[in-house]
Amino acid sequence: MAGSFCKRKQGAIIPRGMRLFGRFFRRPAIIGRFANPIEKDDKMADFNQILDAGDVDGGIINVVIEIPAGSNHKIEWNRKLAVMQLDRVEPLAFAKPTNYGFIPQTLDEDGDELDALIITDIPLPTGIFLEAKVIGVMKFVDDGEVDDKIVVVPADDRHTGNAYNSLADLPQQLIKQIEFHFNHYKDLKKPGTTKVEHWGDIEEAKAVIRESQARWKAL
Repeated sequence: MAGSFCKRKQGAIIPRGMRLFGRFFRRPAIIGRFANPIEKDDKMADFNQILDAGDVDGGIINVVIEIPAGSNHKIEWNRKLAVMQLDRVEPLAFAKPTNYGFIPQTLDEDGDELDALIITDIPLPTGIFLEAKVIGVMKFVDDGEVDDKIVVVPADDRHTGNAYNSLADLPQQLIKQIEFHFNHYKDLKKPGTTKVEHWGDIEEAKAVIRESQARWKAL
């Protein structure tokens, strides 16, 4: 452990991991009994203000991650508060088969931002955004409302060699898993209320995104 600690002038022992570029973190201001690490005038970034949908015509869009692949935590973007919110915990059997997120400055027919299914080998963390390549759309109905999912992969994927360029490039087993999940993930609460209608190609996906952009602009 030699060398893993450093001393302040007062002689306190501080782990090197608590330093940032050679300077110690400052303690947050204390208001009453509670720490307030955010300054008074600071505001949390709103994804819909700092990002748009991206280059839809070129097939490269911006996507924000809500739920990592493999998670049963239903995390949603709260547009009113501009924060990620844990809405509920689903049964583990219905953990998401892919990363799940949304496209900024879009509005689907259900009143929420247009959803995206992000295909990666390793789960992506909540709250990041990525440039993603559109490869198709899953046409989906949830309790009578259109709730389509745009299917994307990272725009720059050097692990796969950018091998996924359309839905036809995805493993058929993955397509079946995604379809099964969305047809059945509400079975314990509202059986039969969700349905995958069909899978659409890139041009159909772009059309869905453009329609959602128009709804957003009409707000």
